[in-house]
Amino acid sequence: MTIKHKILLGYIKDLSVETPDAESLISARENISKYSLRLNLSSKILKNKMIEVYTNLTYEDKINKKKTYFEMIYSTVVRIEEEKPNPKELKKFILCDLQIQIYPEIEKKFVEILKLSGFPDIQLKSKIDFNKLYNEKKN
Repeated sequence: MTIKHKILLGYIKDLSVETPDAESLISARENISKYSLRLNLSSKILKNKMIEVYTNLTYEDKINKKKTYFEMIYSTVVRIEEEKPNPKELKKFILCDLQIQIYPEIEKKFVEILKLSGFPDIQLKSKIDFNKLYNEKKN
């Protein structure tokens, strides 16, 4: 069972695109297949039954950190429309159900930023299975 909710707004809270110089961009373009996407989720309780959920995406070459680096924190503000939601269900909602709903749009915006930053042919390699991640973390 999913939590009854309403998404009030979503926005890019923080954005970092770091390309030190032209050589770094050329090197990153040649080695983009070595870059990996990292996802981190966190949340903050607000007033009036609202929660702000932060979806943090980082795309970097883990071996050579001196090259191009990308990070975006996307914030989604959600109002919970249930009087007293079950804490376990609320946790699953934030980490899994809500992400399934909002992530495609977040990824689309992130990829567009990568393209505008000098990587016109970029495509992220793998899709994120939020159900699998949630179940692994739960166990």
